[in-house]
Amino acid sequence: MKKWRLFATMPEQYIGLKEIINKQAEVAQPILTEEQMEQMNFTLIEALHTNKQVYLTYYKKGQCITEKGLIQFVDSLGNLFVFIDEVFELKNKMSLSELIDVRLA
Repeated sequence: MKKWRLFATMPEQYIGLKEIINKQAEVAQPILTEEQMEQMNFTLIEALHTNKQVYLTYYKKGQCITEKGLIQFVDSLGNLFVFIDEVFELKNKMSLSELIDVRLA
């Protein structure tokens, strides 16, 4: 794809080439087993009660993203959790179905 960057002289072409490159980098969302989901739920609850930082890996827009942060709230019935990321210290609401992996830091 690098050889085509020379032809990205017009902004529209550059945007189109960037979209093609991003589409090639996309991955499918991993399917988790019941055991993996149960272990993640246990780790989330443990991190919530002990106030420990965790590494969260989640799926968003074709990419697997890993962030470090603190769990603030977990709602298993509502399929929702809230965490505060370490870098910007912002609250992030996320669906539990987007979550791929949780590890204690």
